Amino acid sequence: MAQINIDDLPVKEMIDKAMSMLTRSYTPYSHWKVGATLLGASGKIWGGCNIENAAYTPTNCAERTAFFKAISEGESDFKAIAVVGGNEGKVESYCFPCGVCRQVMMEFCNPETFIVIAAKSREEYLVQTLSQILPNGFGPASLKEHL
Repeated sequence: MAQINIDDLPVKEMIDKAMSMLTRSYTPYSHWKVGATLLGASGKIWGGCNIENAAYTPTNCAERTAFFKAISEGESDFKAIAVVGGNEGKVESYCFPCGVCRQVMMEFCNPETFIVIAAKSREEYLVQTLSQILPNGFGPASLKEHL
């Protein structure tokens, strides 16, 4: 496995803001609160939280909330995302992006360089690339190969 360099990323700041996003989660059904922060190439950190819906399908994950906020405001190049989560917002284990969120990341990020940080705290976190958490992912480059 290749060494991932995160020295130029504001990891602790991203984790802190992701933790603060837990308080904004709307989770009356699952009670599983998730906070995420997305680092744009501009240096701006975008926050997101999960927002549930009684019909379930319209529920939106924290990671996608951060992406959609950033993209709707003109950011289109991303470096990293930090994700935290737990029952009632108590973070006791690592929380990784779901499959749908990983697919959204494939749409907007280079899977070899985009960093995913799953954190329990500022000191305890795991770092992987998108290609490591979504091997053989399907994205825009996949379609270009066949057009």
